[in-house]
Amino acid sequence: MIRYNRFTLLGVLAICFAGLLLCVPNFVRQAPYHLPWRQVHLGLDLQGGSYLLLQVNTETLSSDRLTALEDDIKHNLTDAGLGYRQFSIDAKTRTLRFYPRDEQEADAAFKVVNDIPRASPDEFSVQRAQARIEVALDHQVLQRRAHEAMAQTIEIVRRRIDGTGAVDPQITRQGEDRIVVELPGVSDPERIKALLGTTAKMTFQLVATAGSASNVGGITMIPAADNSRQWPVLNHVEVDGAALTNAAPVIDQQTGQWAVSFSFDHRGATAFAKTTTENVGKMFAIILDNKVIEAPVIRTPITGGNGQITGNFDARTATDLALMLRAGALPVPLNVVEQRSIGPSLGTDSIRAGAISLLVGLLLVIVFMQLFYGLFGLYANLALMANLVLMIAILSLFQATLTLPGMAGMLLTLGMAVDANILINERIREEVRNGRSALAALQNGFERAQSTIVDSNATAFLAHVMLFAFGTGPVRGFALTITIGILTTLFTTMVLSRLLIIRWYAKTRPATLPV
Repeated sequence: MIRYNRFTLLGVLAICFAGLLLCVPNFVRQAPYHLPWRQVHLGLDLQGGSYLLLQVNTETLSSDRLTALEDDIKHNLTDAGLGYRQFSIDAKTRTLRFYPRDEQEADAAFKVVNDIPRASPDEFSVQRAQARIEVALDHQVLQRRAHEAMAQTIEIVRRRIDGTGAVDPQITRQGEDRIVVELPGVSDPERIKALLGTTAKMTFQLVATAGSASNVGGITMIPAADNSRQWPVLNHVEVDGAALTNAAPVIDQQTGQWAVSFSFDHRGATAFAKTTTENVGKMFAIILDNKVIEAPVIRTPITGGNGQITGNFDARTATDLALMLRAGALPVPLNVVEQRSIGPSLGTDSIRAGAISLLVGLLLVIVFMQLFYGLFGLYANLALMANLVLMIAILSLFQATLTLPGMAGMLLTLGMAVDANILINERIREEVRNGRSALAALQNGFERAQSTIVDSNATAFLAHVMLFAFGTGPVRGFALTITIGILTTLFTTMVLSRLLIIRWYAKTRPATLPV
């Protein structure tokens, strides 16, 4: 009970002092002398900001895959010297149908189609209905792909938002096809909406010339980015933007205008070099989300795997395009279903209301402990204040996000800490009433209360860990502060308050206890 030495005392005081230092950044706007400055971030309900509910359109997966298969089939048939006609896509049945040029080529065409590489062994099946050939996508494979696309979309959304410098955005999945994005401190979400609403699917395709369509499976008219004209672009994708490894905004040395530089991986660099070598003098369209950004003429082969996109860019548009290309193209389109903006005034009101409730609750607890337990109540109040400081310190250390439910969790934690101190003081009172000496009453009181306090806090700790692991939004904020508060409560109750009482007893050696 009284095995506290000088080093233990210094260690406890050092922890409390470190906690106090970690709390300071939350009340000082600017760090002096460039010291490391970690603060608690305020959540959307306290700071204000923007709320976006996004819906993922997974229905495009089947149509996109069928369109890609059509392009592959046409090229493979052309390479094999076979013809085709009457291609059609049925989106409802997820089926692609076409006819060989004539019935004598049906067997060879079936073999060519069946040999097309699959993403998985059961991705699609190939069947013949007399001369017609049908390619049907597997429903279960599409469901797996939709699940993977959802996870990939969340990661790309996170990368794009992080690239804007938004502080502590909250990105969570809601249901099967929705994503919730909370952006504390972002009062104008239009830039974020533009970033997330852009698929950023980039392709490099040749511009059609006279007689070029017969060998590549057709031409599509694609509008320019400024809608000034329509470009006749060959359907075949020479280089996919998925092969990009980096993109950055730069100043074009020749024009002095903003541009976006990019680089390919080995596969993309090889395809880019092959295309530019074989098509010198032709126009090479750079297409972003079905719009031609630019279509420069290939002057010389580009074999270094690097390139540059020019256009009517300013600093922001060049930065945003580079950010989207680095983050990667969204596998499926995103639509903004709901948008809400929470003004700073509402956040300020929430902070004020939460702070007042926390302060009033703390004062009532302090008054109660002081009136009912005297000197021991004073020590309990000191431990309570240290508990609050340590909670804020730990939240600051990990730069956690504090929400209104989190503030409620802090108040509840203080109530739990008071329960532990009341339990200790009541046990000491019982020992005094049973005729124990002052030292024996202190020792037995702490020992009898210790197991009860540890057991109750351990069960509460596990429950709130589960809430944090499986909860979302406000539930996680509440569970986080409670979990941290339980740890600080055990320290301040079982270590700090006991140390204060023991130091008092060692100096005064009272015959009776003021409890």
